[in-house]
Parts: sequence; structure tokens; C-alpha cells
Amino acid sequence: MEENFIPKVLQGKKVYLKPLNASDAKAYYKQLFNVETRRLTGTKAIFNYEQIVEYIDRKRGDDSSVILLIALQETDELIGDIVLQDLDYTNRSANLRVAIDQSEHQGQGYGTEALRLMLDYGFGILQLHRIELNVYDFNERAVHVYEKVGFKVEGRQRDALFYNHKYHDAILMSMLEGEYREKYRNVK
Repeated sequence: MEENFIPKVLQGKKVYLKPLNASDAKAYYKQLFNVETRRLTGTKAIFNYEQIVEYIDRKRGDDSSVILLIALQETDELIGDIVLQDLDYTNRSANLRVAIDQSEHQGQGYGTEALRLMLDYGFGILQLHRIELNVYDFNERAVHVYEKVGFKVEGRQRDALFYNHKYHDAILMSMLEGEYREKYRNVK
């Protein structure tokens, strides 16, 4: 295989999504230490580099999740990740999480485009019926983006996260395949 080959699995105008490979371990490790990303995702655990390498290796054969890195089309810079996890093929459902790792990459539409690409993959290729996510109440920008994309609030888990000496609610949101198809049937 060509040494500089980049597998652009799902492509948008601004970003593309690519599989997480062993060669991405350093970049993925670095993302885990962005203070704001850790806060927005409620990440408490601290990982060492070897744990990240082992995680990537374990996920290679795991069919319960799809982990893709978000990269900029123009520069190939990795700016985050997006994951469909807890894939339940019997009930055709999954949980979604997304993280854009630097503030200069936030508010640029990259996360919205990555979400649309992953939703298209989830509802189209994987034939899911339901995709859900949890977002913390202090992440108002993310709630707005999820609603704009078409997610609906289903409920609130009170005091679900204890982070930095304070409790926070988790907001449960979801989208069903019919809602997705209605919103995006004529959009590509």
C-alpha cells in the first residue's frame, strides 16, 4: 500500500472521517489531554500512551463500535473523533459520541458535518433505527448543534456527572431513522 495513503471513509466538504489506526495513537493520545475536551465529555480517567495503543488494538476486532477520526479535508489535520458505540444489531440502535479537540476547530461547522456523515452511515449502511447520545447540561453549544442536526430531547438524568466539585445533569437525546430520512431525504 502507498505510504501516504489516507483512507477517507466518509467525506464531506470540510472534513472526512477515517478509521482509527495504530499510526494515529500519538494524535489520539494528545487529544485526551485537552482540558476543555475533557470537561465537555466528562472524562475523568487519565490514560498513559501504552493504554491508548492497547485500546486501539482491542477495538480493531470489536464489532460493537465504529470509531472514526475527524480530519480536515484541506490539511489532513486530525481534529477529533466520532463514535457509534454500544451497537445493538437486534434492536438496530447505537449510542453516539463526538469530540472536537481544540477550541479553534469548534464553531466552524466541522462537528455538524461529522455528525451528518456518521448519521448517514448509521442509518444508511448499518441500517440503524435509533441513535442516541448524552450531553451534559453545561455544554449548551453541543445541545444546540444536536438539535439543529435533528436530535430530540428525551429526558434528563439529574446529577449524573460529578465533575470539578459539582453535579451536572445529562440530557438524553435521540434521532430515529424516519426523522433522519424526513429531514435529509433531498439533501446530499
